[in-house]
Amino acid sequence: MRITTRGRYALRASLALAKMGKDGSPVSIGDLSEQEHISSLFLEQIFFKLRKAGIVSSVRGPGGGFCFAQPLENLTVKEILDAAGEDLELHPCERAADKIQNCDRIGCCLSHSVWVGVTEMLNDYFKNITLASILERNSLKPEEERIHEAGNSG
Repeated sequence: MRITTRGRYALRASLALAKMGKDGSPVSIGDLSEQEHISSLFLEQIFFKLRKAGIVSSVRGPGGGFCFAQPLENLTVKEILDAAGEDLELHPCERAADKIQNCDRIGCCLSHSVWVGVTEMLNDYFKNITLASILERNSLKPEEERIHEAGNSG
């Protein structure tokens, strides 16, 4: 498994959209591009995939852009990575031209179940992180975090 630039940018741009479009108003590709320092052409490709997956919707015309098609509490990191085309499976013993299903040791390989288990853990982890939870976790500034922690330590 390797998260590509497309997957990393899809998550970054989704989080930027969540912050910039808090009131539900559409955010333009240009504004997202400027905010995240990502090529607008690349973002267009990413948001095409996100729209096709039903994660975002688009509004045409002046003042148009993208907004989320569902509540942030329902959108997971896994859904965003899947929509971006990321492969969230570990294939440590895969040869370049072969898929693990074509491995001639699949029936007798003791380590295969380890990689399957790790893949399941990764997928479960990404399924349980919503955009809302990321925003909430990062809404406190460092000074507020120290005050919050100091208040909870006694």
